[in-house]
Amino acid sequence: MKNLVYYLSIVFFCVSCQPKEEKAPLVPKSEEKVDTVVTPTGLDKFWEALSAYCGKAFEGELVSAPANDDFAGKKLVMHLLSCNDEFILIPFNVGENRSRTWILRRDGDRVELKHDHRNEDGSDDEITMYGGTSTNSGLPHIQVFPADQQTLEMIPAAATNIWWITLKDNVYTYNLRRAGSDREFSVAFDLSKEVEIPEPSWGWEEGI
Repeated sequence: MKNLVYYLSIVFFCVSCQPKEEKAPLVPKSEEKVDTVVTPTGLDKFWEALSAYCGKAFEGELVSAPANDDFAGKKLVMHLLSCNDEFILIPFNVGENRSRTWILRRDGDRVELKHDHRNEDGSDDEITMYGGTSTNSGLPHIQVFPADQQTLEMIPAAATNIWWITLKDNVYTYNLRRAGSDREFSVAFDLSKEVEIPEPSWGWEEGI
């Protein structure tokens, strides 16, 4: 009997000395890694597509314009001068007039269009930097810009202006419609046919 008790005591001692199996610590759900997929917005795709033409120039033609418009019969050239994640600068020459530059500025999922107008000496024109900002991220082939408060204060008659740019099938169009009137303007550029880089717009001789 004593031997049995002694034997059981040894067995119990050996078992109790065995190292306990360590369990892997539980990872709180809040710390679990989750792979997120970022879906490009309409603006992402539009910006990427337009930036692909950076450094190139294209000739345009009037699609529609008011009667006796100053643009009629003149050579129209757009030049994608500079492109980055925040800005796209597009000088727009009308004949020998190099006063115009379209400025697209991106801020998150919105984009602003401004019209930079200069005098021949590079100074700001009396009417400059009017335009508007998109109200949503738009679509890959179109961005729309309702007139902003600055435009209203600068050009009261342009308070209902709506500008839009389309980019589809190798064609870029710049468009203007004034709601409540018959004022409409549209010019289209064939992006499949490059032309010679024009002289820089006034005030942009040093680039950006």
